[in-house]
Amino acid sequence: MLSAEQIINYQAPSDCLKDRIILITGAGDGIGKAAALACAQAGASVILAGRTVTKLEQVYDQIIDAELAEPTIYPINLEGAVADDYDTLAVNIDQQFGRLDGLLHNAGILGQRTPLSHYRQDVWDKVLQVNLTAPFQMTQALMPILEKSGDASVVFTSSGVGRTSRAFWGAYAVSKFAIEGMVQTWAAELDELGSVRVNAINPGATATDMRAQAFPAEDPQGLKSPAAIMSAYLYLLGPDSKTVNGESINAQTR
Repeated sequence: MLSAEQIINYQAPSDCLKDRIILITGAGDGIGKAAALACAQAGASVILAGRTVTKLEQVYDQIIDAELAEPTIYPINLEGAVADDYDTLAVNIDQQFGRLDGLLHNAGILGQRTPLSHYRQDVWDKVLQVNLTAPFQMTQALMPILEKSGDASVVFTSSGVGRTSRAFWGAYAVSKFAIEGMVQTWAAELDELGSVRVNAINPGATATDMRAQAFPAEDPQGLKSPAAIMSAYLYLLGPDSKTVNGESINAQTR
């Protein structure tokens, strides 16, 4: 495994994801959009999953305009999706591609920035559904076609507050702590198989809508853009991380 500094500064070969099929949730905006574009530029056929079709279509058009492999749009609302929805997703991918080589769980919501003693139950349930339960159910449903790859990578999105929590981060922090635990558990269970690896990535302070929601007074000009942190994502999704399993890495130093 590369060092933390080497991962952040990783220079991905131009075709490191050539012929790979990679599904990205929350692909219509922010980090998900940047990841979709970066993966397509690296040769992947990208499945754009998200709830806002117009945003997914814009990403689709950007990829087509760049004369890259045609992506697939798959609308899905993680807040309301149930097991049957993920089973249908798996069937559709299997029928169209025959396998899945990469799965990036990028979609997430912030919830309330308030003391736990005042946290609303409905918001708590929604955050845990989108940030934790949905990625679990999707990964579970897609595991059989990930295993068909022979070299599949599943990447969950963590956070600094999922490692060391801070006051008022509520369900978001709790969901990210749970993601860290789920990654370690799944990685341990898959370690002997060798065909699927599971890791987590902490994007760090990045200029996204969620960051602006969490820190409304912060100047986004001082933050890295989503496109600027893609080195770590390409590393985890590509073959150079084939032996990396159960790790939680940072996409930047901040």
